Amino acid sequence: MTTITAHSPGQPQPDRQQPSPPLVALPPLALPARTAHRRTVVDGVDVFYRESLPDRADAPVLLLLHGFPSASHQFRRLIDILGRHYRLIAPDYPGFGHTRAPEGFTYSFDRLADIVDGFTENLGLTRYALYLFDFGAPVGFRHALRHPERVTGLIVQNGNAYEEGLSPAARDFTALTPDTPGAEETILGLFTLDATRAQYEGGTLAPELVAPEGWLLDQHFLDQPGRKQAQLALAYDYKSNVAAYPAWQAWLREHRPPTLITWGTNDPFFPAPGAHAYQRDVPSAELHLFETGHFALEDHLPSIAPLIAGFLDRLPA
Repeated sequence: MTTITAHSPGQPQPDRQQPSPPLVALPPLALPARTAHRRTVVDGVDVFYRESLPDRADAPVLLLLHGFPSASHQFRRLIDILGRHYRLIAPDYPGFGHTRAPEGFTYSFDRLADIVDGFTENLGLTRYALYLFDFGAPVGFRHALRHPERVTGLIVQNGNAYEEGLSPAARDFTALTPDTPGAEETILGLFTLDATRAQYEGGTLAPELVAPEGWLLDQHFLDQPGRKQAQLALAYDYKSNVAAYPAWQAWLREHRPPTLITWGTNDPFFPAPGAHAYQRDVPSAELHLFETGHFALEDHLPSIAPLIAGFLDRLPA
């Protein structure tokens, strides 16, 4: 154990004949997890993913499904904190992050879910919890409906599945079609640096706690060739998620998975009623609200990470 001797600046040092001041013991150093950065090919898509290397081979598995406009890098601090005790796996979808999709790939939420399906099969995953954030909810619910036997539990962070969870701005946005006058300009306006930064800092009480690397890296990937067109297609397809809400809710009622909800209440897209609505279909869902914005992990990681750890520890083996 490392120790230090405490001395106050400006005070005389203790005489050699006098007893030394008491030693102050430092707490054990909490080392971050080792994280592997890997690739696997699914249906011609070169999928990049991050995977923690936990201390035990039988560690519970958590599949981290990212949101817009981000990628697996949004989970890097969570992986550092929890990855020694749990196997955390975070892929980048086609059109996001480091994943490379072939020419002609169809960008829709059904196709993103297809790639996640193939990804889990490539890795041989059979039992895992899902972390659903933003776009991760429509991707994850499609996956859960196809593979209910695999899902040990849900962690939902500002991942919407209810009409009441759509703000007026979100309703207007999801109603846009290619035939709506000015629709393309409206959607492309969301892909600017100012808009990306606002998604991270909007609704936070202490924006200085939000590291700029997150939104700068998101913008870097948004500005890559072809990415804005991919995101435009997904924006037009978002209405398919709203249409699927009843099916997702029916799945929740039927399976009643263990559910942890952590939600930023100042989210301009998905307000707090969307968090409360989950308890209608899963009455036992554990709900925690945080006074912050969309990317709640950015400034509330020290509060949310222990909740996730406790939740994973309570899941059936």
